[in-house]
Amino acid sequence: MEPRRAFRFGVVCWQSRSRHEWREKARQAEQLGYATFLVPDHLQDQLAPVPALLAAADATTTLRIGSHVFANDFRHPVMLAKEAATLDLLSDGRFELGLGAGYLRAEYDQAGLLSKVAKAHAPPIALRMHRRARRRPCSARPAVAPVVRRATLVLKPLAPLPGPPRVRHIRQRPDTPAPSPYSARDR
Repeated sequence: MEPRRAFRFGVVCWQSRSRHEWREKARQAEQLGYATFLVPDHLQDQLAPVPALLAAADATTTLRIGSHVFANDFRHPVMLAKEAATLDLLSDGRFELGLGAGYLRAEYDQAGLLSKVAKAHAPPIALRMHRRARRRPCSARPAVAPVVRRATLVLKPLAPLPGPPRVRHIRQRPDTPAPSPYSARDR
């Protein structure tokens, strides 16, 4: 039988008028017994999550800090991984990473993400999904287009065996040929 784990509660905070008020919010959450202090990632009127989380970690000793959640398309994955590792190090291992796709169309428009992706990189299916999402924002997320354009699978049979084709390699964009690790006779 698996051992029972304690149920934890977290608090979500995003605004403050001063450094002192922010640190007091974090200390109060720790004193009230909350396990995690979370900061959302939006472009609205709120604090930036990384420095806010670091300030909360600095003000407390046992309170875990975390993102609620980092929007996938707002940051490059390598830079986000570096920021997460730094937060974890500077908070003595108290950082919890939350990662999400993002969902507020107004923020994507504000950042200029949807229009550039839809015009320059998205395949036709993503453009149709983007148009559908604009008509029905609750049924389809606008973050679909950036996800669809990231990688294109190139399917080629590995051998003249019966059955479905297998993945040979992945390339970034369909108009950019990827170098093949296989010789010319295999093609």
